[in-house]
Amino acid sequence: MQKRGCGIRTGVEYRERLSPSLWALVAAAVCGPMAALVFSPVNTTFALVVGLVVAVGIVAALVLLSPIVEIRDGELRAGRAHIPVDVLGEPFGVEGDAARTARGSGLDHRAWHVIRGGIDGVVTVPVTDPEDPTPSWVVSTRTPDRLVAAIQRAQLRLRTPRR
Repeated sequence: MQKRGCGIRTGVEYRERLSPSLWALVAAAVCGPMAALVFSPVNTTFALVVGLVVAVGIVAALVLLSPIVEIRDGELRAGRAHIPVDVLGEPFGVEGDAARTARGSGLDHRAWHVIRGGIDGVVTVPVTDPEDPTPSWVVSTRTPDRLVAAIQRAQLRLRTPRR
C-alpha cells in the first residue's frame, strides 16, 4: 500500500471565480461617464477617453480581483487561504433562506469566511484539526452541490489507496 501525502498533484477538481453580478458590473461601469463629466470642460475627446479607461479599468479590476474557490492538489482553496481536505469534516451546502441565515445570524465569527454578495449559495465545511482555532470554513458558491461533491471526492481520493 502506498502512502499518499498532500504533495501529490491531483489537478484541479473544481474551480469557480466569485465574480460580481451583472448589476454590480453595470453599476461600476457608471463611474466611466461620471469621470468623463469631470473632464468634459477640459476637452471632450480627452473626457471620453478618460471615461472609457475608468469604466473598463474598474470592471476589469472587479472581475480579475474576485476570489477563486477551487479544489486542487488535495486542498480547498478559497481566496488567498488553503486547507488540506483531509482535515475537513463533512461539507454541507445551502441555498435560499438557509443560506441567508448561514451568512447572517448563523455565522460563526471564528470561522473562515469567503462570502460575496449576490451569490446565493453557501457551503460550510467543519475543520476537524484539533489544533486549528477555526471551527469551519464558510464559502459562497453559485453551485453548492458541485462544491460539496468535489470536496467529498477529494477526501475519498486521499483515503483510498491507489492500486
